[in-house]
This record gives sequence, structure tokens and C-alpha cells, in this order.
Amino acid sequence: MNLKFSRVLLKISGEALKGNLEHGYQADAIRSIVAKVKQVMDEGVEVAIVVGAGNLWRGVAGAKEGMERVNADQMGMLATVMNALALKEYFNAVGQEVLLQSSFEIAGIVSRFNRDCAVKALEAGKLVIFAGGTGKPYFTTDTAAVISALETDCDAVLKATKVDGVYSADPMVDPNAVRYSQLSFDEALEKKLRVMDAAAFSLCRDNDLPIVVFDFAGENAILRVLAGDPESGTIVS
Repeated sequence: MNLKFSRVLLKISGEALKGNLEHGYQADAIRSIVAKVKQVMDEGVEVAIVVGAGNLWRGVAGAKEGMERVNADQMGMLATVMNALALKEYFNAVGQEVLLQSSFEIAGIVSRFNRDCAVKALEAGKLVIFAGGTGKPYFTTDTAAVISALETDCDAVLKATKVDGVYSADPMVDPNAVRYSQLSFDEALEKKLRVMDAAAFSLCRDNDLPIVVFDFAGENAILRVLAGDPESGTIVS
């Protein structure tokens, strides 16, 4: 296939792992993620993943309940490691080799990020999963995803969501919301469109790293994005 990108960073939410459960993990939901990622890897695309922790914990929510923000965010970082371990297990089950790295080491469980090892793993056809966020409080996993993408020379960041791209307003609320198939970074700023959090968006803009926002639940979702299907999502570049 003629694909638009050869190495990508896929950012998925923790909620994607819980399926229709209130929290935690649903086996079928994780297997669906594995199948979609494996589909594009079988086409020769090199894939890295950053996963959030919303199925287990949100640092911002903890802080709102009176917790000290740094501790609350550190709990979220640990939760991303749990999610990464769950993903690794399911990918291994289908024969996909995985390199798991974190922004901090947990002896005997996960090693610390090493760029050379990560790039070599990608080149060798392994899936690379980055956990632990940025390792610092006050930053989202969106920012962690962009940093990881830049560090490993990815061609784009694919942000998996529940909607098929970026809209002028919330399409769940406003039936007249307009969907964009393509935007420049400047247009997204001028229209005050929330593509990613401000820190992540600025990093992409400053380093000319495209962002693709797409509906992860769609059929052949990632493959359609990589093939450049304008109806599959919104590309911001």
C-alpha cells in the first residue's frame, strides 16, 4: 500500500482499554486495539504508543478533590505503566514483540527511556510503548506523546479519539459543527480549536510535526489515516 507515514506515534486514551466498563480493563477492548495496530505494522509501518491513564486515575481529578497535585500526577504516571504492561501482554499474545520503556525506571518491571534502544527496536519491527508520561507533574500524556515522537523521529502523531476529526464545535452538542479534513497550525490557533493541550500543540507546531486526530473505533481506522483518506480524520500540519 502507498502509505503517507512510515513511522508514527499513536496516542491512545486510557479509556480505550476499559471498553464499556466503568473503569479498569476489558479484554475485548484491548484485543481490538491490538488488532488495529497489528494491521498497520503488518504493512511495514513502525509504531510507537503512548497510553493515558483515564481508565484508572486522573491526576487533575485527584487534585480537585484536595490531593497535592504532584502526588496526584505521580499516581497517574504509575497508572500509565500499568496500562502499558497490559498492552504489552496482549500484543505478546499475538506474537508481536514489544519494547516497553518508561520516563522512570521500576527495577524488574520497566526500564528507563533510551532513545537508541527505542529507535533500533522500531527499525527491527518491534512495537515500542512509552509509559510514565513525561516523568514530571503538570504535563499531560499528550505532551509525553509529542516529546516521544520527536525523540524517535516519528513522521506524525496520531491522536485516537471518539470523533472523526477536529470540528468547529463539539459535534455531540452542536449539530451544525463543521468538520475539518485539514488545517494548518495557524488556522487551528486562529479558530481556537482544541487539537491537543497547549504544550503538546506548541511542540508540534515549532517542530513541524503533523497531528492527525481520528476516530479510533472506525473500521480500518489507522490504516485509512495512513493511506491519507480525507474522511478518516483531520490532519493538522
